[in-house]
Amino acid sequence: MFVLFEEAGKYLGGRVLSEAEASAQIELETGKRVKVKAANIVLRFEKPAPAELIADARALAATVDLDLAWEFAPEGEFGFSDLAVEYFDAKPTLAQEAGALFALFEAPHYFRRAGKGRFKKAPAEIIQQALAAIEKKKLVTAQIAEWATQLAEGVCPPAIREQLYKILFKPDKNAPEYKAVVDASRASQRAPLELLERAGAIDSPYQFHWRRFLFENFPRGTGFPALQAPAIADELPVSTAQAFSIDDSQTTEIDDALSVQGLGSGTVVVGVHIAAPGLVLTPGSAIDQVARARMSTVYMPGYKITMLPDAVVDAYTLLEGGERPAVSLYATFDEATLELRGTETKLERVPIVANLRHDQLDAVVTQPWLEDATVTSPDTPAAALAQRAPLSFLFRLARHLKAQREIVRGKPENFNRPDYNFRLTGNEGEPVGNEQVQITTRQRGAPLDLIVSEAMILANSTWGAWLGELGVPGLYRSQASMAPGVKVRMGTRSLPHAGLGVKSYAWSTSPLRRYTDLVNQWQIIAAARHGKTAALAAPFKPKDADLFSILSGFDAAYATYNAYQGGMERFWTLKHLQQQGITELTATVIKDIPNGALVRADTLPLVFPVAGQQERGAHLRVKLGEIDEIALDVHGTVLERLDTPAEVLADDDGGDEEEVAGPIAIAVDLSDSDAPAPEKSAENAPA
Repeated sequence: MFVLFEEAGKYLGGRVLSEAEASAQIELETGKRVKVKAANIVLRFEKPAPAELIADARALAATVDLDLAWEFAPEGEFGFSDLAVEYFDAKPTLAQEAGALFALFEAPHYFRRAGKGRFKKAPAEIIQQALAAIEKKKLVTAQIAEWATQLAEGVCPPAIREQLYKILFKPDKNAPEYKAVVDASRASQRAPLELLERAGAIDSPYQFHWRRFLFENFPRGTGFPALQAPAIADELPVSTAQAFSIDDSQTTEIDDALSVQGLGSGTVVVGVHIAAPGLVLTPGSAIDQVARARMSTVYMPGYKITMLPDAVVDAYTLLEGGERPAVSLYATFDEATLELRGTETKLERVPIVANLRHDQLDAVVTQPWLEDATVTSPDTPAAALAQRAPLSFLFRLARHLKAQREIVRGKPENFNRPDYNFRLTGNEGEPVGNEQVQITTRQRGAPLDLIVSEAMILANSTWGAWLGELGVPGLYRSQASMAPGVKVRMGTRSLPHAGLGVKSYAWSTSPLRRYTDLVNQWQIIAAARHGKTAALAAPFKPKDADLFSILSGFDAAYATYNAYQGGMERFWTLKHLQQQGITELTATVIKDIPNGALVRADTLPLVFPVAGQQERGAHLRVKLGEIDEIALDVHGTVLERLDTPAEVLADDDGGDEEEVAGPIAIAVDLSDSDAPAPEKSAENAPA
């Protein structure tokens, strides 16, 4: 005897080997034996063979008019044999019965299952909805097939172009656009990104990187809501200092300025003056919510996305020509020995007499110019001449402070590599990717850089230690040791920073462009106003959950922004190679990798792989391969070695720099920005 039975949502046939009251042992056509509950058996028959019956039944089921079957079906619950009688014949054949069963079972939108071989008619309105959904699904399936065909032929449908970044990076795998790309990718045997690039979905490599970054980090755009910068109403005393800032010409967020008083008296007071939005902005305010959402200004060659609206920045930036509200650190030094005698923090208005600019002064304000008053230059701007004596003292002090930190570090800071500045020409405003790029160098540790970096380290370390002494929490950066693998970390406790050689370090000097600095400024203002009771008055209390939330949010955002800046600097470096027709470079091996080595170009900010094992420190001439602007990738072939194996290249303190290009995700250099390079070296962008 043969039976037809249901198993796991399918109907199967087989020969009965043995049967008990509640179950039967069935042998399938394949020879496999299964145990089947008696309730699952719906038909018993002697012939034909199960495979033949099932084939005939499926053929009959395909001819069933479901609308007509629904009309013929009995009201209430019924069995498949009942429908076979109404639809086929008063005495239906075995194949007709099985055909009715298959037709009912495979049309759940017409007939609801009520048990093994039992069904009920679905309401008419439900059927109409189901049929509409089925028709819609057919249309979507046809649309997916059409889009996939177009993609395979090298044409990108507009609907897929509009969803490009969502498809690639945050896909809805049920969306027809995504399914079309997957189908086309399989059919053409091309990776999705390659397929879409070939189909013209990507306007340009630059736009690909830019719009991907916006999609992932600024999905609502980079604009600001309408915000009014509140005026600082505090009656602040006016400082006797005459302060000046040192920034790049394109810097608009002028956070810090310096002053020197008492030259020639034996006691010199150095002022570090920081823009003070924290005097009026409050946690939770509308402007604060905007700043907290962004966490930092985003820098890239030729452009930037500011943390705060321009109108807010303009209200608090330390622009020359007025008395600007500031949080000031005054450090008193012995003029002869440069011994630090004490520090004091004040909330005040500071006269800003000049905004000095790196790019206009680096060639003039040199070490000889600062150390020898007889050295002159006809190109020296009047503003720099007016600050020559303060700058000379600050340079002397900066070298002294650096030397003291190096004693704590246990080794000197050697920055053998230059900083690179990017300038884009040929377009105003947001870059489009075809601008001419100029890459210039500025050696790290140049006099003006050293003056600014040491002054900021002095302020950040002094304020960090002060908050710690008062029990006021802040956002700190610390490093337990300089041993390999020990990274700089952020926390809320005052701990040493071994890399800088200071006992405490809290970013506090850039409140217009980094949210951590604004948070720390609120805490510093509370300390300045309340002294020993500041822990009770500060906006953020010890173990404040909100402070930990800010810390983790900033860490993630800052790493993302740094990665994007590094990626865009790499993009423009590759563009520079193309624009200048550079096909060969000299480079130095910095790391072994499988089947090759990573090398760093001597005169450009570029790390790339070359084939073949090479000795670390080897100096090579390399021929460049094809540039991939989407993957930010270029490989090299070694032409010759320029040094001898006996020569050794001294390493520097710049940290490991590894860049690995891949077809969507790209890892770039994230060397720690606490290193005393120019604090605003990232500001290579116009306002």
